[in-house]
Amino acid sequence: MDRHDLLTEMRGLREQVPGVTGTLVAASDGLLVAADIDSDADSPVEADALAAIAAASLGVARRVVGLAHQGTLGRAITYASRGHMVVYGVGVAAVLAVLGDEGLDVGALHQRSQPALGRIRTILTDTQGE
Repeated sequence: MDRHDLLTEMRGLREQVPGVTGTLVAASDGLLVAADIDSDADSPVEADALAAIAAASLGVARRVVGLAHQGTLGRAITYASRGHMVVYGVGVAAVLAVLGDEGLDVGALHQRSQPALGRIRTILTDTQGE
């Protein structure tokens, strides 16, 4: 895996979408692959724990969608009083979690994330061939 290319894609979302405060990529089993997260000194983000929870949340959301016969899951979104977390599947092997503040334009994020997801999938797939 080219870690530099992966981090470039992750940072690109932060630069292109107002309100994005961080991104991380995790394997579908929850192991952290890479993180680019602004961390507040008073309440630092635990990237390893967040990676595990993000992967689990997407797994649960996929199960709910399957049980409800709603088709293919596109993303799982958590709304909170001070921001959002959007988790996308990157194929079946990984997830991309995007953190945003309360000003995050979720629609713009969905639009901008699609090309990035394809490139991240390619970067991770190239890893599997090494």
